[in-house]
Amino acid sequence: MNESAVMTARPQPTKTPFYRKLYVHVFVAILLGVLLGHFAPGLAVKMKPLGDAFIKLIKMVIGPIIFCTVVAGIAGMGDMKKVGRVGGKALLYFEIVSTLSLVIGLIAGHAFHPGSGFNLNPATIDTKALAGYTTAAHEMSTVEFLMHIIPDTVIGAFTSGNVLQILLVSVLFGAALAATGEHGKPLVTLIDRIAQTFFGIVHIIMKVAAIGAFGSIAFTIGTYGIGAVVPLLKLIGAFYATLVIFVLVVLGVISRLLGFSILRFMSYIREEILIVLGTSSSEAALPQMLEKLERLGCSKSVVGLVIPAGYSFNLDGTNIYLTMAVLFIAQAFNVDLTLTQQLTLVGVAMLTSKGASGVAGAAFVMLTSTLLVFPIIPVSGMVLILGIHRFMGTGLAIVNTIGNGVATLVVSAWEHELDRSKLNGEMSRRRTR
Repeated sequence: MNESAVMTARPQPTKTPFYRKLYVHVFVAILLGVLLGHFAPGLAVKMKPLGDAFIKLIKMVIGPIIFCTVVAGIAGMGDMKKVGRVGGKALLYFEIVSTLSLVIGLIAGHAFHPGSGFNLNPATIDTKALAGYTTAAHEMSTVEFLMHIIPDTVIGAFTSGNVLQILLVSVLFGAALAATGEHGKPLVTLIDRIAQTFFGIVHIIMKVAAIGAFGSIAFTIGTYGIGAVVPLLKLIGAFYATLVIFVLVVLGVISRLLGFSILRFMSYIREEILIVLGTSSSEAALPQMLEKLERLGCSKSVVGLVIPAGYSFNLDGTNIYLTMAVLFIAQAFNVDLTLTQQLTLVGVAMLTSKGASGVAGAAFVMLTSTLLVFPIIPVSGMVLILGIHRFMGTGLAIVNTIGNGVATLVVSAWEHELDRSKLNGEMSRRRTR
């Protein structure tokens, strides 16, 4: 039998009907949530537990998945010099792209000038709603942040859900396991199998992703309403336009240099993007991103180190939000910032964007921390953004997710551990599904 006959005889994979695809379910759920929030806000706000429950289910498995993935990756390397090299390259990339995103946010703030025309007086602003955020921001400092990376106990890292603490424990455990050599291989194999089991749990949880997205978006629209967006449409429009420019131009150029299209990559992770869109949480897509990037040809060790670290150190969308929001508030109060102050803003935002990992409403806390460094800008101006933060938070979470995916591909290619044939094959196969 010739080769063509053998290929013909092989069963061809059946194409999944569109109505059974996850991204279709999530997209429909988001539309239904928007409609319910607009036409029945009283009922819509009661849907909040659906979104909260889904995010809690995902967060429940993030700790074990990061631990198993990082430990198996580091122990599998067997070379701590390589671990340091990969981590160093990842941090270098994070800082370069993060600085670029902060500067782009600054430029966009000047180009769009979204705060002009408000002419606000700080004395007329009611700041009661900001109490919780300003308290959290006051409690943060560089030393406290670094100390907070170290958990009180090993188990405490997992119960707190702090990604940096889990990452620290995982790196130390992986390094110690790698040092045992051949004796540690059975444990590495066991940990890898445990990881696959947790990924199986994620697949089960994802079956209710549409319900979670519905509950979360219905609550958002029901609580704030479409009307809350209208007065600040200029800021929202400018922010999303800047995010699109950043993704298509900056991440697009980086992707093109690696030999793939950013649009095809976004199509490949469309389920994850829609889940983040529905839940406004990039963490909701973390387990699936780990799996998909391995499938794209990235080595397990690189994926296990870069993705978790990126959730604290590579927040491109959050950086754009910080600089644009600060400029918006300054413009609303007619405060002119000097070039030196604006460059200082970039430096401060670079630090504060790392300081609220694992904190609820992290981006808003980061914004508060940044404003506290600039007494010339009234912190009370954050009240303007409080009502639309959830709408802006969705966009920044999506860009954070895309940015971390691209970062993983970059570091994998930098380490010569990116399987190009798998990358091209997966993206082409995804495109035809």
